[in-house]
Amino acid sequence: MKIALEYLTTKDKTLAKIIENFGVPIIQKREEGFAPLCHIILEQQVSIASAKACYAKIVNVLETITPTSILGATDEILRNCGVSRQKTIYLKHLAQKVMANKIDFDSFATKEETAIRAELIQLKGMGNWSIDVYLMFCLQLPDIIPFGDIAIKKTFKELYDSQTLQEMEQISNQWKPYRTLASFIVWHHYLKSRNRNY
Repeated sequence: MKIALEYLTTKDKTLAKIIENFGVPIIQKREEGFAPLCHIILEQQVSIASAKACYAKIVNVLETITPTSILGATDEILRNCGVSRQKTIYLKHLAQKVMANKIDFDSFATKEETAIRAELIQLKGMGNWSIDVYLMFCLQLPDIIPFGDIAIKKTFKELYDSQTLQEMEQISNQWKPYRTLASFIVWHHYLKSRNRNY
C-alpha cells in the first residue's frame, strides 16, 4: 500500500491533497462468497445504512445467509426483512446458480478479472457497479474503479470538473495500476468532506 500511495500522490496532486487534508483512507475488506454478494445486491440504489439494516434483519430471521436458506425463505419473509420484490428475484436467482454449480466463488481466486466479470454479468440484477464492488472489496483486486458509483461521480465532478465517463476514464488512467486505492481515496474525500462515517 505504501508503494501505491506514493505512486498515486506523486502522479496526482489532487489525491495528494486529499491525503494531506483527511489522512489515509480505511481500506475495507469483505469476505468472499455468496453472502457478501447478497449484501452487495441489497446495497444497489439504497444507502449503505439501509442495506446494512436489511442484511441484519435477514441474518436475524434466517440465522445464516446461504443458497439453501435464501431459496427456503418465502417472498413474504424476505419482504418483511425489507427486501424488495426485484431484489428477492435477484437473490434467489443467485442462490439457484450457486446450487447448480454455475457460480463457484472458490474458483475466482484462480481466474482473470475478465472471466469473473463474464460469469457475474449473467446473473439477474448484476451490473458493472455490483461486480466492481465485489472485485474491490471481496477479491481486493488492485486496479478497479466503479465509474457507476454515485459518490465517485460526484467527487470527480467536484475535484476534476469531469462531466462525462470519457473524462473520468482519462483522469483515472494516470492511476493505473492502483485505481482501487485511488477509488478509496476519492470515497474518503466524499465522506470526510461531508462529515459522514464509513
